[in-house]
Amino acid sequence: MAAAEHLYLHVPFCGHRCGYCDFVTVTGSGELHGRYVDALIRELRGAPARPATIFVGGGTPSLLDDALLARLLAALPACDELTVECNPETITPAKAQVLVEGGVTRVSLGAQSFQPQLLATLERRATPDRVVQAVATLRRAGVTNLNLDLMFGVPGQTPHDLAADLDQASSLEPEHISYYELEAKPGTRFTHRHGAELERQAEALEDHYETVVATLRERGYHWYETANFCREGRQARHNLGYWEGRDYLGLGVGAVSTIGLERRRNRPSLRAYLDAVEAGQAPPAEIELLSPAERGSERLMLGLRLDRPMPLDGLEWLIDPRQLERMAGAGMLAREPGGIRLSERGRFMANDVVSTLLR
Repeated sequence: MAAAEHLYLHVPFCGHRCGYCDFVTVTGSGELHGRYVDALIRELRGAPARPATIFVGGGTPSLLDDALLARLLAALPACDELTVECNPETITPAKAQVLVEGGVTRVSLGAQSFQPQLLATLERRATPDRVVQAVATLRRAGVTNLNLDLMFGVPGQTPHDLAADLDQASSLEPEHISYYELEAKPGTRFTHRHGAELERQAEALEDHYETVVATLRERGYHWYETANFCREGRQARHNLGYWEGRDYLGLGVGAVSTIGLERRRNRPSLRAYLDAVEAGQAPPAEIELLSPAERGSERLMLGLRLDRPMPLDGLEWLIDPRQLERMAGAGMLAREPGGIRLSERGRFMANDVVSTLLR
């Protein structure tokens, strides 16, 4: 598993579990933070000596106290891009300094919205002012590559709310913005609480998405991936690795690795993970052997999310030639030397277009 180009470390701890979240997270358990960092460091012994990128995600990695976070960052191998996810309420001058001194080159800040009522609906703990303060604190510490995570389709969100969020986000001049459609999983307490409003929002999602794309483009951001926008040269290199179908190694509870045709999912039990790693064993995991068709289909579905031609590189056999002709004729995609690219119109319907193309 050490041949991966990209390395992901999962830190599951959160101060609160938001109702819409389906990531592997753990609240409380502060007494386990130190053991967990030690386990991650032990797992790092099997990591690439110099990956292209490292992403420390969660959960809320910045919830770790300053000394623990510094210890984890110091144990990481050198790389070209090191991203750490942070929540605004955890950012202090000392925390920001730990990030910069630890070699972090990119911070991804979970803002989600700047509207108090939407933050309350999402059960986020940071206020709009706290988000702004966190950005200022990170900038003063020397962070020069900042991503803001935002959402549309939040229950109660109006077109005015969306416009205000876009104004406030762009006024902070982040180098990168990830703008995601809220996905509330069926059966969660969030869908039980907001089901009717989520259905109403579903009717507005297309308009919201078009507004996001048009506004951020007008403000100098490049729409380089379905949900991601950046200033020139500030693409998220780690995420590009996923979209380009590169191999990646995931460490930590619940983390996923894909190397060649093998996919490994560490099980989501924190205690089982700690017990195994501390005993010198591999974390308990489920291993899935992907078929060439499955891996190739994933490459196509992810690669076509980008704004550049997707090289087929022998994947032509996965594409239905009749549907390719039909989609091209409908103006959904263009065939270019060595690959295909979704058109502007096709990018707004990417999932539908790609699923139609595949045999």
